Amino acid sequence: MDINLLIDQLVSYAVNEKLLPARDRAWAVNRLLEILHLSDYTPSGFKGKTPAYPCEILKNICDWAAKQGLISPDTVTQRDLFDTKLMGVFAPRPSEVTGEFFRLHKQSPKTATDKFYHDARALDYIRTERVAKNLAWKARTPYGNLDITINMSKPEKDPKDIAAALSVKASSYPSCLLCKENEGYAGRINHPARQNLRLVPLDLLKDGEPWYLQYSPYVYYNEHCIFLSGKHEPMKLTKKSFARLLNFVDFLPHYFIGSNADLPIVGGSILTHDHFQGGRYVFAMEKAPVETAFKMAKFPRVKAGLVKWPMSVIRLNGSKKDLIEAADYILKKWRAYSDPKADILAKTNDTPHNTVTPIARRRGKAFELDLVLRNNRTTEEFPLGIFHPHAEVHHIKKENIGLIEVMGLAVLPARLAKELADLAPLLIKKDMAAIRKSETLKKHADWAEELLNKHTFTKDNADGILRAEVGKVFAKVLEYAGVYKRTPEGKEAFGRFIKKL
Repeated sequence: MDINLLIDQLVSYAVNEKLLPARDRAWAVNRLLEILHLSDYTPSGFKGKTPAYPCEILKNICDWAAKQGLISPDTVTQRDLFDTKLMGVFAPRPSEVTGEFFRLHKQSPKTATDKFYHDARALDYIRTERVAKNLAWKARTPYGNLDITINMSKPEKDPKDIAAALSVKASSYPSCLLCKENEGYAGRINHPARQNLRLVPLDLLKDGEPWYLQYSPYVYYNEHCIFLSGKHEPMKLTKKSFARLLNFVDFLPHYFIGSNADLPIVGGSILTHDHFQGGRYVFAMEKAPVETAFKMAKFPRVKAGLVKWPMSVIRLNGSKKDLIEAADYILKKWRAYSDPKADILAKTNDTPHNTVTPIARRRGKAFELDLVLRNNRTTEEFPLGIFHPHAEVHHIKKENIGLIEVMGLAVLPARLAKELADLAPLLIKKDMAAIRKSETLKKHADWAEELLNKHTFTKDNADGILRAEVGKVFAKVLEYAGVYKRTPEGKEAFGRFIKKL
């Protein structure tokens, strides 16, 4: 393995992807030599084509580094720390990235994000090779074609890394994975390296408190971005949140942006740091029609309606200023609202239960805001949440229903890939006994029995049927998460709240 050739390939890749000016080639080689603990170098004369992404080159360099003892132990985590340091050589200074973003934004918002997204992928901050491992398909449901993803992109922890992490000195810097201080951080065994991460500060409210735009390293959809607070503060939805969401789609009109709810159970996986998620993708929820229009006397210029969706969605359309006021009004009404007949209580003692998941987008020149009503109350019967996936669907999805799922994209656990693959041949053979005996498959047994009553499985159709049926289960997951069910009683209860507006 010729390390000189690998160095030349990586530097040529960076030049070709416009991460590095050709003038800086020798400087970049010397930076790589420093990281690789080399003091000698002979140009290989490499003139070949470079790949679209650096994954294979980085793998080969890491193989070489492991043999030299530079990566020890040779685990995924240690390789990630090492190859991120290599790609950090080609990452411009944050101020340069910010300046370029705003210069390109003057040409068009899309031009700015195109370059920013390209560089995040080219620098291997977005790990395209791992994202490609995800299993993804669309499933037809009464609510449109839902997106189904089995998340295969996040590598499992090596026992050696787990053991090493226990002996690492505790550190509170950066405070979490979403803090702006991650930009350029070298990482450690229990915190990922971020030398190739760049953020763009956007002071959208002109209040001297900029938030920061970055992309997710494990994108679930096109241009999956994160917009995060510059302060390490908990999620909290306020009138300012709606203003920030709508100003974001004013600044980047080709993107949507949304926020997880700000309460446990109905919120996302990180509630300790205020942030939004957005991107350039059209979810099934955006395509879902308004099925019942209504008017709010306080906001005559706002078009309002209830969306045909498994969860309880109020859609507002109008000017930015009007939507900020209307959304704040609805949120305050909802936070204080109780309807025991519909299992909705605003509080238990001093513990609040009601909040929303908001999503903003543009419809032509108009602004649109979806407010998904959420309630996180638990009972003895439903200890994980009344409006949370119930036990019958836990074999597919047990985790919280956050922003991405709310919009119609299922992020399902990696275990399902093998379980579905193992289930298919047993369904073809109609071997329910084997399914019920299996430690990993018995959780699917009742579902499998239902499927055998509906379908005749063959080698040709088994995978397709299972994928379609997983989509139907996900639709049911979303129905459970809806505070108002799509029944006559549920619609009547939803109407009682709407009358309060």
